[in-house]
Formats: sequence, structure tokens, C-alpha cells
Amino acid sequence: MASTTPIDTPPPPPVVHKRARPRTGRAGDKVFLGLSRGSGILLLVIMASIAVFLTYRAALAVSKDQGNFFTTFDWNPAGNPPVFGIAVLLFGTVVSSIIAMAIAVPVAVGIALFISHYAPRKLAAPLAYVVDLLAAVPSIVYGIWGALFLVPYLEGLNLWLDQFFGWTYLFEKTEVGVARSLFTVGILLAIMILPIVTSVSREVFLQVPRTNEEAALALGATRWEVIRLSVLPFGRSGVISASMLGLGRALGETMAVATVLSPSFIISGHLLNPGGGTFAQNIAAKFDEADQFGRDALIASGLVLFVLTLLVNGAARLIIARRKEYSGANA
Repeated sequence: MASTTPIDTPPPPPVVHKRARPRTGRAGDKVFLGLSRGSGILLLVIMASIAVFLTYRAALAVSKDQGNFFTTFDWNPAGNPPVFGIAVLLFGTVVSSIIAMAIAVPVAVGIALFISHYAPRKLAAPLAYVVDLLAAVPSIVYGIWGALFLVPYLEGLNLWLDQFFGWTYLFEKTEVGVARSLFTVGILLAIMILPIVTSVSREVFLQVPRTNEEAALALGATRWEVIRLSVLPFGRSGVISASMLGLGRALGETMAVATVLSPSFIISGHLLNPGGGTFAQNIAAKFDEADQFGRDALIASGLVLFVLTLLVNGAARLIIARRKEYSGANA
């Protein structure tokens, strides 16, 4: 019988007792999750509280209004009977904001493109700093500048527009007076929101992948073709978001509009005529002198502005969501 030799088996490796990993990381994650979730819930609670407060006070005023709250051209909550409406305020707020957006957004996008893709670095950095600095100027300073400088010097522009574009009805000047009109308010608001739209758009354009631009240049594209085919599609959602931020400030601007505008409760399609009004300007002008019922009426107009702002931001979110292919998340 053949003998078998035992096979030497290696001894088992020594058991190393590992230290238990500290669980501070997981605890920190839980704390951060709780703080983030709590902050989101707190924000929703605050927004809901504001909405409930505005709705309650607005209901008290609208229930006693003897006119149609949405179509009345008068604002006299102290009358007997009280009659007030937001037709003029809604028209003035929307028209002045549209004028501001039509002027500011193209200029802001052009400035952002120049800083991010055309200007040399030595010029781009100080220019971006100056643009960002304009966003920190208080609105009352803009209002004083608009009243003392913009209003007198816009009279010549108004006469020129009336002479050459009066046939459009919008730029026909039918009343004599200084340029304290919705058109002037729109220009002032455009100057005020220009830094916001420019800053956000510039940051979005700087996030365009460098490979996209280099690939377009390698295929023989010009600088403008690179911007049109690579930069603008990538930053479209960002420009929309920046525009909505600017529109939010234009809708709710108070002191600058109150300083420049000559208010009146008349709706006129002639943008160069003095007069008109906005929600924020009307609240700022009449809040101190109003009684309890008058303040409730002003709160009712503030509720409409609150809803209008929510609708604008909601529409912007829908536009961005439907154009995800242009957002940087899919780049």
C-alpha cells in the first residue's frame, strides 16, 4: 500500500480586530437632511401664512367694495360707498414690466456674451465687477436719478418718437407734460434689472463646456456660429431664469416708480402720455394716509401682485422643464 505524506497546511492568518468606524458621517448626513427638510417646510409655511393673511384681509375689503374689483378705474376706498378697483394698476404694472424686459433682456444677454466670450481678460474682469456693482445701488437712488436726470432728458426722445412713430398709436403723444409716463418707468426699470439679468446670464455662459466650442471651431465655425449653435442653446434655460429674476424685481419695484411716475387712474394706450399706476407704487403712496379699510383694500391689490408673481415664476419653470434638452444638466 502506497504511503501518503500529509500536506502541510499554512496556519490561519492572525485575526486583526479592526476598529469600528466612527458613525459621525452618517449622523452628520441625518442632521443635514433634517435641516434641509425643515428649511423647505418652513419656507412653505411662511408662504402659506402670507397667502392666508393676504386672502383674509383682501376678502374683508372686496366684500364691501361697491365697484368691480377687477374692472373699476377708480380708487376711493374711503368714499361712501367705497369704490375701488385694480384695472389701472394691473395695466400699468404689466405694461411697464414688458417695456423693461423688452429693453433689458437683449442688452443684458449682449453684455454677458461680450464679457464671457469677446472681451479680453483684463477688460472682462473690471467690466463684470462694475455690472455687479450696479445691482447693489438702492432703488431710491435710481428713483432720484430718474426724476432729476432721466425725466428731463427723455422729453426730446418722446417728441422724436411721436414725430416718426406716432402712427403706431403707442408712441403718439396726445397730452402736454413732462415725461412722467409708463414708458419712462419702463426705461428706468430696465436699467435697474439689467445688472441682475447680465450677472446670471454671464455665469451661465461661462459654464458652457469648452469641448463644445472647440469642436465647433474645429469644424470651421465662426465665433458667432459658435455662440449661436453652442453657447445660446446651452444657456437658454439660464437666461430664462435670469429674466424671471429681473421681472420679479420689475413687478414689485416701489420707490423708483413712485419717484418717477405721475400717477392717475386712467388707462391709455399712448405710452408717452403722463399718468398710470402700478401696484407697488399705489401701495407706497396711499398706505400711510389710509384708514383700516383702506389698508385692507391696498392689501387686496397686494394679493393680486402676489398671485401675478407666482404665475410668472410658475410659467418660467414650465418653460424650462419643457426645454430640458437645452439645459446644462444634459450637457
